[in-house]
Amino acid sequence: MIPLALNSSRLRLGLAGAGTPALRRLRALRAAGAGEELRVFTTDPALSAEAGAATTPRLPTPEDISPLNLLWIAGLEEDIYRPLAQAAQDAKLLLNVEDVPEFCDFNSVAEIRRGDLLLTVSTGGQAPGLAGAIRKRLEACFPESWATRVKEIATLRQGWRAERMPMAEAARRIDTLVEEKCWLSCPKLR
Repeated sequence: MIPLALNSSRLRLGLAGAGTPALRRLRALRAAGAGEELRVFTTDPALSAEAGAATTPRLPTPEDISPLNLLWIAGLEEDIYRPLAQAAQDAKLLLNVEDVPEFCDFNSVAEIRRGDLLLTVSTGGQAPGLAGAIRKRLEACFPESWATRVKEIATLRQGWRAERMPMAEAARRIDTLVEEKCWLSCPKLR
C-alpha cells in the first residue's frame, strides 16, 4: 500500500451504491472535504436525500464512469457491481468495491480528524475491524484540542519561515514545544 492524502478539490469522485454502506461512505467522503466534485449514483431514496444535488438518480453508465478519477462502490449486489467495476477498470480509474478485495485498487482508512490533523490507520484491507479498534484508542489520545494545537504550530512555523529560520531549527523548536507541553503522553495506549 502507498499511503497518500489526496486533495479532493482536484479530483472527480464518484460513489455508486445503496443502503447503510453507501451512506457511511458518503459521510466519510464529505468529512474528508468532498464537495461539488463528488457525484453520487443511486436509486436509494435515503442516500439520494442525503447526497442532495450531487445525486444522479440511477446507477452510472460507462460514460458516467470514464471521466472520474476515483470510484467507490458500496452496498450493491454482485450482479450489479461487477459490470460497474469492469467499466471502472476499463476506464483505468482507481476503484474500491467495499469488502471485495479483488476490485480494490485502494482501501479507505480508519481516520481521526482534528482540524487539519489527519491520523489514519490501515491494515491494507485485511482487518478493518482491527483498524477501527486502533482508531478508537487513538481518538482518546488525540482529543479535539489537537485542532488548536495544529493551528498554534502552524502560526509559529509561518513566523519562523518569514524569519528564514532553517527547517532543522524549526523542527527542533516544535519538538521542544511538544515535549514541554506533554502533548504526546497517552497512558491509554500502554
